Amino acid sequence: MSRVRTIACFAALLSAVAAAPSLRAQAVPSDTGIPAANMPAQLQGVDFRPELNAQMPLDLPFRDETGRGVKLGDYFGQKPVVLAFVYFSCPMLCDQVQQGVVGSLRMLSFNPGRDYEVVFVSFDARDTAEKAAQKKTADLAHFRRPETASGWHFLTGSQASIDAVTQAANFRYRYDAKNDYFAHASGVLMLTPSGRISRYFYGVEYPGRDVRLGLVDASAGKIGSPIDRVLLFCYHYDPSTATYSASILKIIRFCAALTVLAIVAAILIFRRHDQNSRANLQGAH
Repeated sequence: MSRVRTIACFAALLSAVAAAPSLRAQAVPSDTGIPAANMPAQLQGVDFRPELNAQMPLDLPFRDETGRGVKLGDYFGQKPVVLAFVYFSCPMLCDQVQQGVVGSLRMLSFNPGRDYEVVFVSFDARDTAEKAAQKKTADLAHFRRPETASGWHFLTGSQASIDAVTQAANFRYRYDAKNDYFAHASGVLMLTPSGRISRYFYGVEYPGRDVRLGLVDASAGKIGSPIDRVLLFCYHYDPSTATYSASILKIIRFCAALTVLAIVAAILIFRRHDQNSRANLQGAH
């Protein structure tokens, strides 16, 4: 086990070192112009700033993709929940969010329905169960594990329910009546079985490592392997960037502790071996 933990920590350290050049590559060029002071009118008021440990309202009524009346809390209680806000007639960004979620989850050995639940909540009150069912069919085909269908949920609801759940997650969007579309941010929430915000990730692509660690974190260690526990110790979640990054100091301390333990174990083994050798020699005389 100590060898596995050592390998896991050094792997985390190598990942952090490998990531350093890409971080430098993202530096802003010196000839970049001055950014605009104001956001475009269509994007004003659009934001996504979840608060860690905030409680989601679980008693809100919705309808699932079959048209059945449900409550948000029906998907909580035992497993962590992956939740994303989309609308099912979105012409572009929502499809990318859904494809990003499906693609990331497909890389994991965890399965929806068994290890966690996936919930997509539409923030367009005009969306219907028929549209939700079409999205579920498409996402399941992309996920390629039809046996996990019971773990995927596509919800529609009233404006009151939508407002309550999006406000709890600090997800703010804006409807453009002229063009008939919603301006909105993109991201995904990792929720605990009790419905609290454990982690969140921005954008439309979510690294498999971050999603896996987020699920293990949200489950309070109820899913995942011993190596996942080691990685959770070696990595820490940074809310400002919404990513997991290697904590070099923790890695060094952890590996130093393993080294000390290995030395102590070696001393004890050699001492015991020496004592056995002496006993054998005395017995031979």
